[in-house]
Amino acid sequence: MQEISRKKVFFPLNPAFRNYLKLYERELKLPISYEDLKYYDFGVPVYDKYGKDTLWVSVMYPQHMIDTIHNGLKRIYSILKAGGDQAAEEHLHIERIDYCTFGNSHPFRIKIVNNYNEVYDYFYIKIADASRIYGLELEHILSPYWMNFYIDGNTLVEEHIAGVPGDQFAKDYINRPEFNPKRIAKEFVKFNERCFVRLLGDMRSYNFIFDITPDFDDVQFRIRAIDFDQQFYEGKKTLYMPQFFKENRVFVELAMKHLNAEVVKQYQQEERSLIARRIKAHRHRMKDLRDVIMTDRVSFPEKIQQLGSELAVHYEDPVFAKCKTMGEIIERSLKRLLVKSLR
Repeated sequence: MQEISRKKVFFPLNPAFRNYLKLYERELKLPISYEDLKYYDFGVPVYDKYGKDTLWVSVMYPQHMIDTIHNGLKRIYSILKAGGDQAAEEHLHIERIDYCTFGNSHPFRIKIVNNYNEVYDYFYIKIADASRIYGLELEHILSPYWMNFYIDGNTLVEEHIAGVPGDQFAKDYINRPEFNPKRIAKEFVKFNERCFVRLLGDMRSYNFIFDITPDFDDVQFRIRAIDFDQQFYEGKKTLYMPQFFKENRVFVELAMKHLNAEVVKQYQQEERSLIARRIKAHRHRMKDLRDVIMTDRVSFPEKIQQLGSELAVHYEDPVFAKCKTMGEIIERSLKRLLVKSLR
């Protein structure tokens, strides 16, 4: 059984990281902060359509605060979706503000609705933890997906990532006759490899989603991470490999049933080659990010030593064991891809 730190320590953003985020237009002045949203009067539990407690509460604010908060949240949404164009704000309303009582980050989830067509969307306001923001940046650069987020001081705003949560997919979708199990297994192998290479931990089924897209002759699947709190924080190697979490056993069994060892190796190499290409395509941005990570403190010496030692054995590469920071470890992990891609 995997052991994740019960209480992940939050690391503040150091000045070098803030300069990086400002350079790449991730930092700007926001009208509402995380701290502002904490001054609610009371909360009502939110239940799903089956009557199960979601561990979110819908929070209510004093009357004199509502207009300021709602207007500020609509402005944030226009920044996320329309580059700050305020034209559509008068046609939007805030339907609900939820607060999560579960986990480390205690985010606020905002449900916003278009008055014209009743179409709704979500976004999140969280504490700006350095580990999470490194995770978002690495996902933005190294994965196929664009990550939309901004920070202001200690406030982080994130766009909602739409899809079917992995635990729900395993329960209600995986055995649908129109779904090709080989495609699901292939995507899990590639996702597992992507997480391990860039050291994104704690990818249990409820921390990623399935993006399902009908294609000409089949249905395509993409797995996307939605929780980045455990970016290169833990010391145990297997915590960065989704295949070792019991919550993901159904996907591992699917891969074992439908993919042989050679095919798995092929998919792993394909994913590594794609990541190497993305590093080259964003080499200047990656260099700037690397320079910041190399000297930042986002974990503890004992975890860094453990991870470096385990990766040294895994890759038969003694350089990992000499790493003094998580930045040095991730640099070595990514550098291996580039060296292999040049051969």
